[in-house]
Amino acid sequence: MVKINKIYTRTGDDGTTGLTGGERRKKSDLRVAAYGTIDEASACIGMARVHTAEAHPEIDAMLKRIQNDLFDLGADLATLEESRKGGAGALRIIASQVERLEKEIDMLNADLAPLTSFVLPGGSPAAAALHLARTVTRRAERLIVGLASRPEETVGAEVVRYVNRLSDFLFVAARVLNDNGARDVLWVPGQYR
Repeated sequence: MVKINKIYTRTGDDGTTGLTGGERRKKSDLRVAAYGTIDEASACIGMARVHTAEAHPEIDAMLKRIQNDLFDLGADLATLEESRKGGAGALRIIASQVERLEKEIDMLNADLAPLTSFVLPGGSPAAAALHLARTVTRRAERLIVGLASRPEETVGAEVVRYVNRLSDFLFVAARVLNDNGARDVLWVPGQYR
């Protein structure tokens, strides 16, 4: 259980933050940027949930689980491999979390008509918010893949898979929230030339 007694600690006043296990990193560090961007994606999902709570309780429940997963994912990224070895129970994203997303994507996508063009972010307020969350998630994915490509860093394979699936989920859920795609705003190449 997490217990937070004091909001400010002053330990970050030097431009560093602590990873799980105690190592200090600059706040501009790629690992910190990656889990910070995951937090940003969760906040975008929270904004979408303002619109989904009553409009689509099933998707809202999925989004709630995803927000919880994103805190797990942030904890995974904030825990270095050497910190995991000494302590039992280090939080990691696991395959079943990815598999749940895949099942939810398939379920939501089942009733959607195939696309004939790219979808522009918009439509309903909930869909627009999910498109924003999707683009932030894609940015997080780029940061995570960049982190994973560094020989001195370790990132779990399920972290990359989860974030990749999440952007797909957010896209499909946005289409469902746009009246199963009927309110999607489609790209018309060169329309305003």
